[in-house]
Amino acid sequence: MSRVGKKPIPIPSGVNVAIKEGEVEISGPKGKLSLEIPSPIRVITEDGKIRVERSSDERKVKALHGLIRSLLNNMVIGVTQGYKKELEIVGTGYSARMEGKKLILQVGFSHPVFFQPPEGITLSVRKERNTIITVEGIDKQKVGEVAAEIRRIKPPDPYKGKGIRYKGEIVHLKPGKKGAKA
Repeated sequence: MSRVGKKPIPIPSGVNVAIKEGEVEISGPKGKLSLEIPSPIRVITEDGKIRVERSSDERKVKALHGLIRSLLNNMVIGVTQGYKKELEIVGTGYSARMEGKKLILQVGFSHPVFFQPPEGITLSVRKERNTIITVEGIDKQKVGEVAAEIRRIKPPDPYKGKGIRYKGEIVHLKPGKKGAKA
């Protein structure tokens, strides 16, 4: 059996789990998320825990077993605590600011770059340092995807390190012309 798939997911207080045919809906203090469940997988709630079971031992079904359990666990964490990713902007004159819900980036182009976040995602820029962007939401996948889209606007330069990177990301710089001569 899948080690991940057989672990039960505890349901914290304030979280409601509704299992309909082929779909699980989890709602909590931060919002509501739903997930379609493939037919060989069954989801059961009992004793304040969510259990995921599979119908057969086929390779594909085993993979789905662990995946569905992980997705449900991420949904429970999302509706109770939420997810957050931080990005930092490195470069002279590079900055970010918010205008309503829209993010405006000055990252070395001749024009500012506008980024409109999708539904369910909140963006914020620190007041004291306008080089740190925070992406928050209840859907782990959506938070990661939005952070990746923002980073894709101006990824870190391999020679000088300028650009948008994840907080704590280490960028290995290339030596440039001097390194080629040595």
